Amino acid sequence: MVEQHATQLDNTFHALSDPTRRAMLRSLSSHERSVGELAAPFQMSLAAASKHIKVLERAGLVRREVKGRMHVCRLDAKPLSEVRDWLHYYERFWSESLDALEALLRADPPSPASSPRKKGRSR
Repeated sequence: MVEQHATQLDNTFHALSDPTRRAMLRSLSSHERSVGELAAPFQMSLAAASKHIKVLERAGLVRREVKGRMHVCRLDAKPLSEVRDWLHYYERFWSESLDALEALLRADPPSPASSPRKKGRSR
């Protein structure tokens, strides 16, 4: 079970690693689109767009349906919740670290010797 979950997460991160695929997902967030509609903003062939879509499908982020000769894609955001959960762990780490840094900065005001000198003044 853990291995399957790790593979799914790997596939999702791989799919999200490409800016073209992220843009396709954003486009699909408003409504379903054909492969041609997904390809158009990038001036790429349908074959190239289809390769990107296959990566998104492998990650479970896109569902493709064939309607006659048209391939219609729709977003399935469920795998993104797994990414959110994975990132949440690190969000807690950074929040705690930043809170600790803020406490240190508030507790130790800068000394006059450590403040930046004005240009043009010599000592």
